[in-house]
Amino acid sequence: MKRISAVELGLLGPFAALAAALAWRSRGWPLVHDAPILHYIAWRIAEGAAPYRDLFDMNFPGVYLVHLAALGLFGPGDAGWRAFDLLWLAATSGCAAALAAPWGRLAAWGAGLFFAVYHLAGGAWQAGQRDFVLCPFLLLGVLGVARWAEGRAPRTSLAGGALALGAGITIKPHAAALAAGLLLAIAVLAWRAGVSPWTPAALFAAGVALIPTAVGAWVATRGALGAWSQIVFDYLLPLYARLGRPAQWTFDRWHVWIAIGAGVALSLGAVTARRRFTARHALAGLGLGYGLLHFFGQGKGWEYHLYPLAAFAAVVLFAEAGRLVGDGRALAATPLIASLAAAFVLLVGKGVEAGDAAWIAAKERRVSAVAAELAGRLGPGDTVQVLDTTDGGVHALLRLGARQPTRFLYDFHFYHDVEAPQIRALRAELATAFDARPPRFVVLFEQGWPAGGYERVARFPDLAERLGRYRVDARRDGYIVYAR
Repeated sequence: MKRISAVELGLLGPFAALAAALAWRSRGWPLVHDAPILHYIAWRIAEGAAPYRDLFDMNFPGVYLVHLAALGLFGPGDAGWRAFDLLWLAATSGCAAALAAPWGRLAAWGAGLFFAVYHLAGGAWQAGQRDFVLCPFLLLGVLGVARWAEGRAPRTSLAGGALALGAGITIKPHAAALAAGLLLAIAVLAWRAGVSPWTPAALFAAGVALIPTAVGAWVATRGALGAWSQIVFDYLLPLYARLGRPAQWTFDRWHVWIAIGAGVALSLGAVTARRRFTARHALAGLGLGYGLLHFFGQGKGWEYHLYPLAAFAAVVLFAEAGRLVGDGRALAATPLIASLAAAFVLLVGKGVEAGDAAWIAAKERRVSAVAAELAGRLGPGDTVQVLDTTDGGVHALLRLGARQPTRFLYDFHFYHDVEAPQIRALRAELATAFDARPPRFVVLFEQGWPAGGYERVARFPDLAERLGRYRVDARRDGYIVYAR
């Protein structure tokens, strides 16, 4: 193997050191924010509950299967979740490196290390986010088509990429847009090669459809297909999709994306100017386009929606770096190196800040407090209804091994579009389930989403009336416990 050069060491060394340092700092990250809710759903499914029918949630079933696997392999604790996240990160970085590998060692290692640093700089709340979990499937999908275009095990590569993308669609259906783009790319590449596009296109389309079909059958066997369809078409698409749109699209230390964007543009520009642009470059560029669509198309402005864009940006950033510095064109490489240096510095600051985020520690304390409040006070068959979004209520139930009397994991559904028949039906369902099996405790969290505090209950008279039948058992920082 060719020895690593001083230039390669200078470019890769800082990212390798930062990745190692951030990984070490992350060893104590707690299970927090969205992940414990999905763990709870997976635990309930493992106990016999049906997704959607018994648990009202908008995520796609592939997410639950991932968390079922994580629970089975690593358990429900913080250390197990840390192990899962780091292993998934290693796999994703490996996929990015594989996609960049034909462009040289610097490109491959740079892609893997940059994505690792990007993820670890995000903090504990980014661990295992659905868009992060999606990334290896997207990268493998593009890799499979690239290998087919290059004539390397064409059928196997195409089928493997298609299966990976199909698995990704069960996690985030938005991945179907990348599948459609790759299907078009297959047709164009086949036409340019002078061969019929029908066979590879049909193979790819069939492969993409296989795993979603199997997962849909799994949902059907649980008796939940109708409930899933109702959530998607009656609630998710007409109402939830337009809820919580941001007034601005910025987030903490968003400026790093200026440096990343500049580096991507310079890298692609260098590839094009030096006439090295290949089908693999074009497919990676298609991935970048999908990443932009993934972020802006969801319309929430949440930072973790940038993960697909970050994955393909990592692949492209170092694509031409090895050749630029290897050909002795230091001056030509200077703008790209400056962009990488700026991204590095900004990610250092982001990683330091996110690693000690006060709001994550506060949420962890709240979860522990709620669990301690109820521990030992629940008898056989007792239930707890939490009225919360992501402030820790469901996480406390996961720690307690407690169930809710209704299928509602969150309460924000009841406070938007209140005149819509779908919301009126959800309110009526909550009231009916509450009366059929009154919970032993109700925990009302102060922070509503996308807005509101404790006063939001007054806008739901049926719920306010039922809470009136309970006494205030404890009033703590961020939540109130009601006891029957």
